[in-house]
Amino acid sequence: MKNRTYIHIFMVLTMGLTGCSQAAKEEAAGNFRTPEASAMLETLKTLPEQGVFMFGHHDDPVYGIGWDGDSARSDVKSVCGDYPAIMSFDLGRMEIWGDRNLDNVSLDRIRKETVAQYQRGGMVSFSWHTDNPLTGKDTWDVSDSTVVKSILPGGANHDKFIGWIDKVADYLNSIQTSEGIKVPVLFRPWHEHTGSWFWWGQNLCTTDEYKALWQMTYNRMKEKGADQLLWAYSPGTEPNDSTEYLERYPGDSIVDLIGVDIYQYGDNENYQQNLDKSLQILTQVSRAHGKAMAITETGYETIPDSTWWTQTLLPVIEKYPISYVLVWRNAREKENHFYAPYPGQVSEKDFIKFYENPKTVFVGDIKSIVKNNK
Repeated sequence: MKNRTYIHIFMVLTMGLTGCSQAAKEEAAGNFRTPEASAMLETLKTLPEQGVFMFGHHDDPVYGIGWDGDSARSDVKSVCGDYPAIMSFDLGRMEIWGDRNLDNVSLDRIRKETVAQYQRGGMVSFSWHTDNPLTGKDTWDVSDSTVVKSILPGGANHDKFIGWIDKVADYLNSIQTSEGIKVPVLFRPWHEHTGSWFWWGQNLCTTDEYKALWQMTYNRMKEKGADQLLWAYSPGTEPNDSTEYLERYPGDSIVDLIGVDIYQYGDNENYQQNLDKSLQILTQVSRAHGKAMAITETGYETIPDSTWWTQTLLPVIEKYPISYVLVWRNAREKENHFYAPYPGQVSEKDFIKFYENPKTVFVGDIKSIVKNNK
């Protein structure tokens, strides 16, 4: 157990006291969210003030290297003895299949793991790699530049897509504790739009169309009663300044957290320079717009560098007021497609040093802080 007695904020936020006050203010302003969601947002904003950030991992408890579907298992936990403080899952293809996502994980399992993570004191984020509603192909099909236009009001696929949003809203609303509390989650749709590898990307729609897609999604979710959501805006590394970063920003009234998706493909120095550039932009935008900020996706595939965690990643991110840093998944169906260590992996020992660093927050840190401050 790490000594984190200085992060006093968690006790108040976990009990929802701050969240209740914030929720009352938001309801008066016509932007109601549940007390639990307000508490989650306050935690995201307050963490950097404490000089710490959460560590996250995509699909952490549902599969990993050499295993699939084991209960209470996690590659991260197998290495350091603790779960990530934030986990992420994807909703892609649920709009088609109904019972599972594009990585063949059952929605029921994801629901259970989301509740379990919330009850541990941790957080969950959702992305949505939705299929192309015009061509019927996957989310990476960029063969037609009229997809977004076709799903906006008046478009040929509008009603169809509203039905898809409704399925997502109904599912997120179904993620509840045994007491009937809707679990607050961070929803991160239409990500990496500054690139053009998704059908909603930079070259596939206009700025106005992209903003309209966000507004339509947000409005429909609200109509469906999904008031437990926080909303994240996460471009890729393409923006070179805050103006470019905000070019397609849907507005302060919608977005709760700003982020960046950034991966290492070359040498360590190049990654650090790109990460530093992106975090400088995020910090500027965060301060100007009063938004929490995070590294919403990152990682170095196969982590071949034995000291990557403490010598490449940490020296950059510890300089900035991020709420969390999240690495991508450890695929069980693809060889050499993993971003978190597992027992025996070359960066395992260095990750333990990363875990032990007083700036990193894992879910056990949250639990012990709450217990120690009650």
